[in-house]
Amino acid sequence: MRILFLGDIVGRPGREITKKLIEKFKEKEKIDVVIANGENAAAGSGLTPRLAEELFSNKIDILTSGDHIWKKREIYELLDSTDRILRPANYPPGSPGKGFTVVEFGGIKVGVINLIGRVFMETVDCPFRGVRQILKDIGKETNVIIVDVHAEATSEKIALGWFLDGKVSAVLGTHTHVQTADEKILPEGTAYITDVGMTGPFSGVIGRTKESILERFIAQLPNKFVMAENDVEMHGVILDIDEKTGKATGIKRVQEKQN
Repeated sequence: MRILFLGDIVGRPGREITKKLIEKFKEKEKIDVVIANGENAAAGSGLTPRLAEELFSNKIDILTSGDHIWKKREIYELLDSTDRILRPANYPPGSPGKGFTVVEFGGIKVGVINLIGRVFMETVDCPFRGVRQILKDIGKETNVIIVDVHAEATSEKIALGWFLDGKVSAVLGTHTHVQTADEKILPEGTAYITDVGMTGPFSGVIGRTKESILERFIAQLPNKFVMAENDVEMHGVILDIDEKTGKATGIKRVQEKQN
């Protein structure tokens, strides 16, 4: 099985490049399933039902998220009613939505788990203990399990990679919007990368104009972060997975530019 996982889709530029590139990219790379982090699709912060439908129409099969999923309250009801949009599983009980799912593609069940880190981020439940409990349920249905770790600290992501090695097919970091060059197959067969990167505009600072970000850093006063528009790229990874064992056999970084 071949899975394409895309990093945080940022605003209209990120949505447009997925619309333009994914279908042909899937054909070229023989991709079976597309998963993407969609928490920044709405002008760089949040996700709405309309934009979720747009991303699904762009050939994305499952959307994960992170701390910005709560920015647009209109998504809450949809989170409760679909198994194809995830919020981090280690938010407290009673939070809208689901933190993991199992979806069948071509007769093969694929499990997806969404986690959020705690270092330099909001205080939430422990991702280590939380995912261990989830695996008791999801492991009964499939060996093919993809984990999106939406976290700031590289150390926390690396630790989760080692914690889950041999228990899941892949541990993929999101949130920083900067693709790392440490993709690898861990000793027990789990694919790992600290951050898959961003799908969006690279002409500024992690999707925003450099002017608005520089103003914040220099003046230290609240200001509006403006979406950047140019140098749009689609970043992510391609995973090759043995669907019988759930072990990863390959991980390759993706950096596709918009023509």
